[in-house]
Amino acid sequence: MNTALWDFGRGTGVVALVLLTVSTVLGIATRSGRPAPWLPRFAITEVHRNVSLLATVFVALHVVLLLFDPYAMLRLFDLVVPFAGNYRPFWQGLGTLALDILLVIVVTSLLRHRLGHRTWRAIHWTAYGLWPVGFAHALGTGTDAFSTWFLALAVVCAAAVIGALSWRLSTRFTKLEARI
Repeated sequence: MNTALWDFGRGTGVVALVLLTVSTVLGIATRSGRPAPWLPRFAITEVHRNVSLLATVFVALHVVLLLFDPYAMLRLFDLVVPFAGNYRPFWQGLGTLALDILLVIVVTSLLRHRLGHRTWRAIHWTAYGLWPVGFAHALGTGTDAFSTWFLALAVVCAAAVIGALSWRLSTRFTKLEARI
């Protein structure tokens, strides 16, 4: 039972990575304005929001569990200031940076109606930086980073995001205009 916090901390980090990947892919799909074959357009946006919220919950669990874990030895300071940690400071710092970006996205999304769409959207573009920073954190800090199962999962996550971005940046992509 000594390693329970460590194990749950690692597990929630892996689940957070998967959920952030799904959120990123859905965010790119939402931007297209196209419906999925199995969902209407508005549902993709709702699923994106709900997956993003769930990802935020798992990131919070990941951080809190490792904050109280005696093996991780995180300090509150490490959760706010990137690259100041004791354990693999660069890679841990990427996790702190990802957390900071996530907090900005969450706060501005909660205040979206007060910020205006253009301002919110400009800030929300930082989400494109969140995924690769969190992904690098998982590969550099994770104790499972070089296990076969995690590498396979990382390849699937990377392929999903790269595939969605490639589609979004391709010349075949055309944004559908909203019908009035």
